[in-house]
Amino acid sequence: MPVSIRFLGTAAFEIVTAGGKRLLIDPYLDENPASPLKVADLEYLDLLLVTHAAIDHLGDAEAILRRFPELVLICGADVRGYLMYRGIDGDRLRAIPWGMTIEEAGVRVRPVESRHWSYIQTEDMRAFSSVPLGFIIHAGAGVRVYHAGDTAIFGDMKLLGELYEPTVGLINVGVPRSHRGLAHGVPEYLTGEMDAKEAAMACRWLGLRYAIPCHHDDPTLPEIVRFRGLLDAGRRADPSAPEAVVLRPGEVFSVGSDAV
Repeated sequence: MPVSIRFLGTAAFEIVTAGGKRLLIDPYLDENPASPLKVADLEYLDLLLVTHAAIDHLGDAEAILRRFPELVLICGADVRGYLMYRGIDGDRLRAIPWGMTIEEAGVRVRPVESRHWSYIQTEDMRAFSSVPLGFIIHAGAGVRVYHAGDTAIFGDMKLLGELYEPTVGLINVGVPRSHRGLAHGVPEYLTGEMDAKEAAMACRWLGLRYAIPCHHDDPTLPEIVRFRGLLDAGRRADPSAPEAVVLRPGEVFSVGSDAV
């Protein structure tokens, strides 16, 4: 069966692998007005992944783990520490650093470098911080999905492309129309962690076949339109260049498990 990728707004994605395993990444659902899927709508999950501890990525991980008491989460050390502090059993929380590969629920996952931060503070002022993650997810024969998290561009994306050959990239571009900058003391972000030019360059370095922009809540935002234009222009010059796949929250992209 093909691999199914459903965009849920911001950086949240639901992936159904070629083997029928259902994954949720960065589950910012209930407080995300763009997400058509809420925690109460979830019927089952096989695996949960969180790139970093920002509220719009960690999102509803705690509520989901409580709803599905056998569910496993792949995350960083700070997310594991925070959720254990919140009462989640640490045996269900797989904290692994960049580069190491594990298999959970029959799905192979490799966390990779992300140039960002990961930090969360509790009501009683306890702080949890560690390195943020990107993920390479082996979703089917020949289909490797790269979730960038909130990374800035960095030169070793070329190395990630050469080593791990991701075919589909979930690439952060710009910021949502309704962003959370004030939570960090920033009244307005002039760019996201990657702007359209940087994200398009990252897609080429990664050698992607398909690039799905995320970290937005509306595909008509200027930075998303510009990103698509840059990739479309690249494909006119080179048909093998990455193809932009721009989704509205709730839309699904499917790719065959025989992808190159």
